[in-house]
Amino acid sequence: MSSRTNLANAIRALAMDAVQQANSGHPGAPMGMADIAEVLWNDFLSHNPANPEWANRDRFVLSNGHGSMLIYSLLHLSGYDLPMEELKNFRQLHSKTPGHPEYGYAPGVETTTGPLGQGITNAVGMAIAEKALAAQFNRPDFDVIDHFTWVFLGDGCLMEGISHEACSLAGTLGLGKLVAFYDDNGISIDGEVEGWFTDDTPARFDSYGWQVIADVDGHDAEQVKAAIEAARADADRPTLICCKTVIGKGSPGKQGTESCHGAPLGADEIVATREAIGWAHPAFEIPADVYAGWDARETGAQRETAWDAKMAAYAQAHPEMASELQRRLAGELPEGFSAAADAYIAQCQADGQTIASRKASQNTLNAFGPLLPEFLGGSADLAGSNLTLWSDAKGVTSGDAAGNYIYYGVREFGMSAIMNGIALHGGFIPYGATFLIFMEYARNAVRMAALMKQRVIFVYTHDSIGLGEDGPTHQPVEQLTALRATPGMHTWRPCDAVESAVCWKSAVERRDGPSSLVFSRQGLPHQVRSEEQVAAIGRGAYVLHEPASQPEAVLIATGSEVSLAMVAAEQLGQAGKAVRVVSMPCAEVFEQQDAAYRESVLPSDLLARVAVEAAHADYWYKYVGLDGRVVGMTSFGESAPAGDLMKTFGFTVENVVAAVEDVLL
Repeated sequence: MSSRTNLANAIRALAMDAVQQANSGHPGAPMGMADIAEVLWNDFLSHNPANPEWANRDRFVLSNGHGSMLIYSLLHLSGYDLPMEELKNFRQLHSKTPGHPEYGYAPGVETTTGPLGQGITNAVGMAIAEKALAAQFNRPDFDVIDHFTWVFLGDGCLMEGISHEACSLAGTLGLGKLVAFYDDNGISIDGEVEGWFTDDTPARFDSYGWQVIADVDGHDAEQVKAAIEAARADADRPTLICCKTVIGKGSPGKQGTESCHGAPLGADEIVATREAIGWAHPAFEIPADVYAGWDARETGAQRETAWDAKMAAYAQAHPEMASELQRRLAGELPEGFSAAADAYIAQCQADGQTIASRKASQNTLNAFGPLLPEFLGGSADLAGSNLTLWSDAKGVTSGDAAGNYIYYGVREFGMSAIMNGIALHGGFIPYGATFLIFMEYARNAVRMAALMKQRVIFVYTHDSIGLGEDGPTHQPVEQLTALRATPGMHTWRPCDAVESAVCWKSAVERRDGPSSLVFSRQGLPHQVRSEEQVAAIGRGAYVLHEPASQPEAVLIATGSEVSLAMVAAEQLGQAGKAVRVVSMPCAEVFEQQDAAYRESVLPSDLLARVAVEAAHADYWYKYVGLDGRVVGMTSFGESAPAGDLMKTFGFTVENVVAAVEDVLL
C-alpha cells in the first residue's frame, strides 16, 4: 500500500469511527474524497495550523458540508488545535465538531456549510475578495495578497440553483484562483442520481467560462495532482476538476451505494472495511508515522514567516499602503469615521430634506464612501432603483478588479451568499441591494450571515405597499417580520434622511453580525428633533413627540408610517388626548438597551398602545399587548397608485386616530 493511500485511509478510519460513535452522520463523502484531500492538503494547500487566521492563507471550503468528518479529520491530522477528543465528540453538545461545519467552532473552518450550494458561493465571494484586495494593494515585487480558494462540492451543490448564480458570475469575473473539485460519485440520498440529475456538468461550466478538467480518477493521486497543477497554471479562469469517485470508498458492503451516504456503516461493516483497506488500528488511533505524514505545522510556519518578511519589505517600500492593508484586514474602521459620520447626521438634521429614504441612503453612501475604502457594494441588477451607486463607485471586472462595486446581475441569493464570503475573507465591508420582497429569494443566505455573525449589510428598498402599481408580487408584507425574527439580525426601517444616515453608521460600526437597511421608494417628510433625540436614534427607539401633559397613549411607528403617527398625534392632541409618538427604526437594538432606557421610552404603566406599520401586523403585538391595536397588513396588497393603496388598507390619519380612541375606551 502506498504511503499516500495510507494517509488517506486515516481520513476513512476517522470518518467511519466518528459517525459510528455518534450513531449519525455521513461517512460516504469523506471516504470517497479522502484521496483528493490528501493530495490537495499535503502537496498544495498553503496554510499554517498554528495560525488559522493568517491573512494570506489559502481558503478551503467543504461545500458538501454533510461530509464534515472530512474537514475535521484534515484539521486534526495536519496539526490544528482540534484534539482527538473533539472527534470522539462528533455531533455532541458543545463540541467543536458539530454535524455540519460551523464557523467559529473548530479552528480552520472558513465558513458554515450544510445548506448545499452556499459553500461554493461563499468561496466565490472569498475569491472575489482575494482578487479585489490584490488589485488594490499588490505592487511590483510585492504580491502580498496571493492565495487560492479551494472548494469540495457534490451533486447536491450543483443541483441547487444558487450554484448557477455564483459559478456563472465567477466565470465572468475571471476568478483564476478559485478551484472546485466536483465529487462525481453518482449518488445522493435517494440513490443513483441518473434519475434526476443528468446535466452535462463539464459543458455547463465550460459555458460559464471556467477551465474544466474532466474525467479525473479521484482515487489516483497522480491524476489529481496533474489536474491541480493545470488549475494553478490558468490565471484567467476558475477551474472545475471533475473527479470520478466511489462514495464510501473502502467499505466492501456499502461503497458505491446510498446506504453509506447518511448513516453509520455499522460495527460489522467497519470491521470489514478495516480489513479491506489494511487499517489494523483500533478506533480513533492514528500511528505516529501517519501523523508525521500529515503534519503541516513546520511548512505552515515557514510559509507565514516568508510572508511576514515580504510584508515587512512592503511596509518599508509602501508604508501608508501597508498600514491601510493591516487596518482593513483587522476589520478596524478608519480613524475619525465615527466623528465624521456624526457630523453628517447633524447636517442631515439641519438640512431637513423631505426625500425617499432610498435616496437618503444614496446620499449617505456619497458621504461615507470616501471615508470607507473597504466598502464593496453592489446590487442585483437594480442599481438605479436601489440607489446603491455613489459618486466614486467603480465596477469590479475580470480585467480590473480594483473597483469597489459588483454588478451582481439578477442573482439575489447568489449576491447575498457571495457577500458572506467576502466578509469571511476579510478586508472589505460588503453591502448589496435588492427590493425587500426579493429578500425571500436570498432568505437562507441572510440567515447564514446572522448565524456566522458577519458584518454584512443587506440593503432593501421598495419597502411596502407604498411602491404602488407593481402590485402584490412586488409589495412586501411578511418580510420585515422574517428579518426581525432572525437571531442576531439588526433590521432598520428609518423614517427620514436623518434616521437613514444613523442606520448606515450603525451597520458599518457593527462587528458582531449583519444589518438589514430597509428603505422607501416614496418621499418621507423630515422630522424635527433636538440634539438629544438625534443621539437617541442609534438606541433603536426613542420618543419623537411628547405631549404637553402626561401621555395617556403611545403610538409606535417605523419608516413611512412615522409621519402618519405624528399627524394623528397632533390631531388627537387638538381633541384633548395626550399621545406620545415613539419612532422605532430598529427593534433589536432597542431591546439591547438597559431596562431604564426601555422603560423611559415605553413605560410599563402606559398600556394604551397602538403600532403603525405597513407590514404584517402580528409582529407588533409584542409591544402593544393583546389589548393594544395594530394598524398593519393582514393580507397581500394590490396594484394601484400608492395613495389609493394606503387609504384602502387603512394607513390614514383617520384610521390611526380611531385606533387610539378605541384603545383608550
